[in-house]
Amino acid sequence: MTRVADIPFVKGHATENDFVVLPDLEGKLELSAERVRWICDRRRGIGADGVLRVVRCANDPEFASFADVAEFFMDYRNADGSIAEMCGNGARVFVRYLHATGSLTGRTTVVATRGGLVEAHVRGHEAEEIAISMGVATMPDGAPEVSVALGERRWDAVQVSVPNPHAVVFVESLDADVETLAQAPVVTPAAAFPDGVNVEFAERVAPGHVRMRVHERGVGETRSCGTGACAVAWVEAGDQTGSFQVDVPGGTVWVDIEPDGPLVLRGPAELVARGTVQWPRGV
Repeated sequence: MTRVADIPFVKGHATENDFVVLPDLEGKLELSAERVRWICDRRRGIGADGVLRVVRCANDPEFASFADVAEFFMDYRNADGSIAEMCGNGARVFVRYLHATGSLTGRTTVVATRGGLVEAHVRGHEAEEIAISMGVATMPDGAPEVSVALGERRWDAVQVSVPNPHAVVFVESLDADVETLAQAPVVTPAAAFPDGVNVEFAERVAPGHVRMRVHERGVGETRSCGTGACAVAWVEAGDQTGSFQVDVPGGTVWVDIEPDGPLVLRGPAELVARGTVQWPRGV
């Protein structure tokens, strides 16, 4: 197959939730759903849970009005090519990339996303931790009761927006109750989530400490989910505040919850490779 156009990329992950970063500061890259699917394919492409396009707000018609507040817009796409509002782990990788390339003027920055403006902090001499202000979690007004089925098992779920839609289920034991997430859990009623939903299964380990597995819309089971960790911690917290530890298959993140304040997601982010990708002709 003839290939065209060398496009630079960086590969990174946050607690093994992995992304391909595409620098496109001038906003000229044509990123179709088909191209995203090809990039994220782990056999034909680079392989990732999603794509992060880095573009200056001033050069994106949709976000040019935010240029005075946020220099960069994080254009996030799921592995199936669909567009999502926000990605907590992706935002950490995005900011880690900006820090590594010298694109930040300080250790605090604001990034524009489809879910709103988020503030990010780079912590540690080697940027060992990236903290992202995730906004306030909400439950939809007047939402119907929701249940989640996995095989023959069914549980009641809590609807949470962070701002991606989530259905949070607490189980007695992840090991015993959630053998596989190879197939998407069945959410009822489906109309409750017209744009799809991330489903989190969580297990209480100790006060302020939970374990989680997640099936993400447009991706499948991933090793971690930042907005999902926030949703689970928020449900677990109830009226409590403080820091909550969320263990995921890919590592550990922390969610800080303060009264009437935004949730703050903290954890590592690493860049592991860089190179160029060549679109196959016709993609």
